[in-house]
Amino acid sequence: MSGVNEIRSTFLDYFRREGHEVVSSSPLVPRNDPTLMFTNAGMVQFKNVFTGLESRPYSTAVTAQKCVRAGGKHNDLDNVGYTARHHTFFEMLGNFSFGDYFKERAIELAWNLITKEFGIDKSRLLVTVYHTDDQAFDLWKKIAGFSDDRIIRIPTSDNFWAMGDTGPCGPCSEIFYDHGDHIWGGPPGSPEEDGDRFIEIWNLVFMQFEQITKDERLDLPRPSIDTGMGLERIAALLQGKHDNYDIDLFRALIDASVEATGVPAEGEARASHRVIADHLRSSAFLIADGVLPAKDGRGYVLRRIMRRAMRHAQLLGAKEPLMWKLLPTLVSEMGRAYPELQRAEALISETLKLEETRFRTTLERGLNLLSDATNTLHKGDTLDGETAFKLYDTYGFPLDLTQDALRGRGIGVDLSGFTDAMERQKAEARAHWAGSGEAATETVWFELREKLGATEFLGYDTETAEGVVQAIVSEGKTVDSAKAGDTVQLVFNQTPFYGESGGQMGDTGSIATDNARLAVSDTQKKGDGVFVHTATVTEGTIKVGDAVALTVDHARRSRLRANHSATHLLHEALREVLGTHVAQKGSLVAPERLRFDVSHPKPMTAEELRVIEDMANEIIVQNSPVTTRLMTVDDAIAEGAMALFGEKYGDEVRVVSMGTGIRGAKVNRPYSVELCGGTHVSSTGEIGLVRILSDSAVGSGVRRLEALTGESARAYLAEQDERVKALANALKAQPGEVLFRVEALVDERRRLERELTEAKKKLALSGGTAGGDDGVREVAGVKYLGKVVAGVEPKDLKSLADEGKKSLGSGVVTFVGVSPDGKASAVVAVTEDLTARFSAVDLVRRASEALGGKGGGGRPDMAQAGGPDGARATDAVEAVAAALAG
Repeated sequence: MSGVNEIRSTFLDYFRREGHEVVSSSPLVPRNDPTLMFTNAGMVQFKNVFTGLESRPYSTAVTAQKCVRAGGKHNDLDNVGYTARHHTFFEMLGNFSFGDYFKERAIELAWNLITKEFGIDKSRLLVTVYHTDDQAFDLWKKIAGFSDDRIIRIPTSDNFWAMGDTGPCGPCSEIFYDHGDHIWGGPPGSPEEDGDRFIEIWNLVFMQFEQITKDERLDLPRPSIDTGMGLERIAALLQGKHDNYDIDLFRALIDASVEATGVPAEGEARASHRVIADHLRSSAFLIADGVLPAKDGRGYVLRRIMRRAMRHAQLLGAKEPLMWKLLPTLVSEMGRAYPELQRAEALISETLKLEETRFRTTLERGLNLLSDATNTLHKGDTLDGETAFKLYDTYGFPLDLTQDALRGRGIGVDLSGFTDAMERQKAEARAHWAGSGEAATETVWFELREKLGATEFLGYDTETAEGVVQAIVSEGKTVDSAKAGDTVQLVFNQTPFYGESGGQMGDTGSIATDNARLAVSDTQKKGDGVFVHTATVTEGTIKVGDAVALTVDHARRSRLRANHSATHLLHEALREVLGTHVAQKGSLVAPERLRFDVSHPKPMTAEELRVIEDMANEIIVQNSPVTTRLMTVDDAIAEGAMALFGEKYGDEVRVVSMGTGIRGAKVNRPYSVELCGGTHVSSTGEIGLVRILSDSAVGSGVRRLEALTGESARAYLAEQDERVKALANALKAQPGEVLFRVEALVDERRRLERELTEAKKKLALSGGTAGGDDGVREVAGVKYLGKVVAGVEPKDLKSLADEGKKSLGSGVVTFVGVSPDGKASAVVAVTEDLTARFSAVDLVRRASEALGGKGGGGRPDMAQAGGPDGARATDAVEAVAAALAG
């Protein structure tokens, strides 16, 4: 047993056999400790278990925890590559007891593992204990058989662990290995302890106290165990190496770097290859856990790590981006133990390649500008801060790179001048934001962005996290606290809440502190990356600086993700069916439904909508993974990714791909590829189902599609099914017969309506007038048929008048109908032989005036008009008669 993978599995299997729960490594971005930039120890994921805030279904556990130390107080970055045991990324093996066993069992388990399972020579081992921990001292003598001189009492904090100024704490016992007197160094506690002869391989923490105040410490009711063994260190020991970079894992990575560059790992190049190997691990794992290169926060630390490795690749003479080429070796070595590397390999590769491509341009330009700016400077001189800031601000050349490039020449940088130049730029930017109305209101977010930096978004990978309250805003102004009943806007250092953008609504959920509870009703993005949480305090008081537990409404977020991913599938289906002129012109991704507008000149047919819906559902049932890559906008679009209307993109974009085409131009190719910063399902099957509800017009050449997914779509279809069943029951038919039966009923109704209309006409012509006769009389020698008719639709009055003309042979006809709302419609018809004497248009105007209307229109032989006063229908008939009489 000597390979890293075998050592890791042996450690986990040993403790599994001893009754421990094997717990997967937690992400490198801590979800439960906002004070940490990265997970830097195995106990981080169990912090709340040790403090009693959280319970687990097990009382003992074992992990292989991935860790990063490259920022804050745990920053080993500058040492990496030049020492034997410094790393930015490392694995911490550990076993834990949450009130189960304590010192004796912990020491016994550790001793048996390293001497029996690992077979380490007992004579090479010694241990330390805290100077007052007589119990641990006696247990080591009993279990390991150590003599007193091999159990070293240490009186310093090196052998006393504490979570903070208060809280759980306890003494430690460290296990050391003696590499032999041929290496300089002394045992721990000696003046030569910093040498490399005695190397710590395992630290056992006996968590037995709770620090109440600086001077008060109480016994914990359930003492616990937390241990940590560096995998790289124990691997070096078991492989007979004194240098971590000589173990099999690093040899594979360094050999890949040597092969790619053609430069042996010797002399000055040795450190560069080591830097590249180490930084590749930390970069890949950070990207896999959702961290991407950025200007601040965790993303900035990642960028520094990546660019430090890329600078060493350039020093080795690499002419093209190097790190992405080494990624397959890393995945091969560590992918089985950490499958997230395999899942995110495409994203990691694209991110490494993109960052190194951009960095090479920045580096070349910056070094040339720096050379010009310093060609008159000599060793001991200082570059002015204004020039250093110009390199940073205008040309993207970071300050640390400027310092690094000049260090070899013995030239410094005026840091105070650099800071002054940056402050002047910020003041000018603030001045541009001055204004009134909405602009003035938004200024608060700009100022917070400048003061606090961008909010770190964790929501691609988690829906819960801890954070720290950085600002509370009430009515546009910052305040120190908020109490029950207050509705305020809060900013945290990190958040799993998605801020509304790209059509996707912001998240809702809850916030909890030790003293307060809040309900989040909305989340927005303000001031270039500040996530603003609108929340109502339902209990207690919340203050700036409070640690908070942030929880996104899972059910709502799940529906949002499904609806957002469905818009991508429908968008591509629309382009496939209607043509590539289709482009999204706006969208709404809500938890209940989705809506988006597309460019298209005419309504979609029922068949087109059916095919679009079918194509989207075909991809959904594939249940294929939804993948994300990081690319430049230009590269993404060149590869066929669609950019959405109204979305602002930075230099780097997330490219979301889903599904494989099974028909048309996309067959066997990635189906939907879009630039998108929203949250999405992890596989298309999570969408469940998509159902298009409607296609409507919202403007010239723009159509609006509305649809449902998942449970909403299922509920809609179930409701429609119930309606069909109810209709079938009313028709006394089977559901499959409903359409036929309804069509038959519609035809029957139309026939009956026609027959009724004809009957009404006949009734009107044959009698039924107010005076009881047929309505025909002679006026000034002209036959006149004038009648008020009931139950005849205005549209049927003309045909009725035609029938009247036929019955007269020669004469004038007037029919006035009154509608249920009291309005009247009049038609006047003149036989052809009388149109020279009488105009139907003139006559109908007389009728209209009698009805309280104005005018009318038509031809000399037939005209129609109306009026609001149906009670004067008879007056209208007589007004036409009076006009005939002259």
